[in-house]
Amino acid sequence: MATGTSPAPATGGPGRPRLVPARRRGETAREEILDAAAELFTRHGYTGTSTRMIAEAVGIRQASMYHYFATKDDILADLLETTVVGSLERARELLDADGPPLDRLLELARFDVGQLAGSRWNLGALYLLPEVGEPRFADFRTHRQELARAYATLAAQALDDPDDRRSLLPFRLAESVIMMRADEQRGELGGHTAEGLVDTVVGAIAMLIEHRPG
Repeated sequence: MATGTSPAPATGGPGRPRLVPARRRGETAREEILDAAAELFTRHGYTGTSTRMIAEAVGIRQASMYHYFATKDDILADLLETTVVGSLERARELLDADGPPLDRLLELARFDVGQLAGSRWNLGALYLLPEVGEPRFADFRTHRQELARAYATLAAQALDDPDDRRSLLPFRLAESVIMMRADEQRGELGGHTAEGLVDTVVGAIAMLIEHRPG
């Protein structure tokens, strides 16, 4: 039996004993946990990912996670918010801004699609989780609905017709990049990338609004 003293686990601050040196992206333990969870949720699904798996991916003890997140639901709630909060803030600014509504709509779409296409993990794919319909995630759903209304408001102004149902489509076209990313990950996007199609999606929204049925 060895008599030497084993080296103590590396630490990353109070309440955060590490099993291994930091190996996730993020300047804080919270950010590292979110990065690990994002990867695991998008690869294995929400129910297929345990808090133990997340802790092991970060290199901390499972109990240490509870210094930052009380439940796995709390982690998912934070990740969902990251997919919408930036775009919603930009949408609020553009609703109050001057200039042609079509230009503002396309600026919002370019920002939003760029965020969805360029994020490290395809978190938009989590929108379809059945758990997202539960009351715990009501804040996220409220924010996403507000973003959808901002798209519709700008589109209706650009169409100069509040009853034109085309105003409902730009938001859905923007979110189509989520499925493009999923196809890209499976090698089913024909050699394209979701990030490379941002201009195409924005252009499709412009064509939709500018087209005048005969």
